[in-house]
Amino acid sequence: MPPVLYIGNQNYSSWSMRAWLVMRWGKIPFETRVLQLGGPGYGERQMSTVLAVSPSGTVPALHWDGEVISDSLAISEWAAERAPTLWPRDETARAYARAATCEMHSSFGALRAKLPCNLRRRAEPRRWSEDVDREIARIEAVWALLYARFAGTGPYLFGASPTIPDAFFTPVATRFRSYAVTLSSECQRYADSLLGNEAFQAWQAESTREVWSMPEWDGA
Repeated sequence: MPPVLYIGNQNYSSWSMRAWLVMRWGKIPFETRVLQLGGPGYGERQMSTVLAVSPSGTVPALHWDGEVISDSLAISEWAAERAPTLWPRDETARAYARAATCEMHSSFGALRAKLPCNLRRRAEPRRWSEDVDREIARIEAVWALLYARFAGTGPYLFGASPTIPDAFFTPVATRFRSYAVTLSSECQRYADSLLGNEAFQAWQAESTREVWSMPEWDGA
């Protein structure tokens, strides 16, 4: 039996997107099962549905050989053990890739809160608070540094093929598109590469077919 990856709504669940992209880019066979998050009665569904497959009560959750891990970074590391090219080959590049991935995994709370992941949304440009502007600037700085030092001819941060940090930054690229955030030309090219990736396009196509909505995020 192939591993099973439980994910949330594909229009909204940025953490699910990260793990799913890593699994796809690693060419690891797996089954996807989607759980509805948000909306009326979500608290009850979380107790009955999400907790049934994820002890932490969160998705993504990967099931394989009777084991369960429910953290996107842990799932990515599991995948990289089976597909080592998911991290850069060079030792220095790999260290930078892990640092960028961990920063994305643990930081940028203002961006997450005020620009929630919503693939279908196209908002008008607006002025952001100082904390959001600071986090956008930090992300651009990370992208520019990694691209200049490790990308070569690109189009991804560490070369011609996407790696784990690209998966972790793909939901950020969708946020910048959804909320019409202006980026430098270099960063916009990178964001466009992520959004044009074949695996992301497949994820996005599935998201457009979802009938679920999360009104608390649609109006953010």
